[in-house]
Amino acid sequence: MKPHKHSVALVIKNDNAELLIVERPDDEDGPLAGVWGFPATTLRENETEIEAARRIGPTKLGVEVTVSAKIGERSGERESYTLHLSDYEATVCEGQTPHVPQSDTTLTQYADLKYTSDPRELFVAAQRGSECARIYLQSIGIDWSTFRR
Repeated sequence: MKPHKHSVALVIKNDNAELLIVERPDDEDGPLAGVWGFPATTLRENETEIEAARRIGPTKLGVEVTVSAKIGERSGERESYTLHLSDYEATVCEGQTPHVPQSDTTLTQYADLKYTSDPRELFVAAQRGSECARIYLQSIGIDWSTFRR
């Protein structure tokens, strides 16, 4: 039986209702290298989902965030583990601007970030197995599975 990994992702919107998406590094192994998705992290031992979600702000984006409602959750099989992931709505605290990469090299650091009004920018990530992109797209009623590049 494969080990389980529990992670959370943030769906952050700005005042214009645009989504904050991050680009994973190209040098990363696996199908998500170089794709755009949501900032995420794995829960630490004895950490709650909300605690982990709040930690994404300072460790991945260099800002404090306010975490609100859970959007959804799902599980997916990876090569060496089973991933359980939850998406949470969040906002960046007033007066702060997200930036990447951060200095902690023990965590996946993102190559770039941007705000977008087009959720289709998540289609490639969803097709490559990004559970956080799949959760969000499903929550807004978009079928990513038929997208062709």
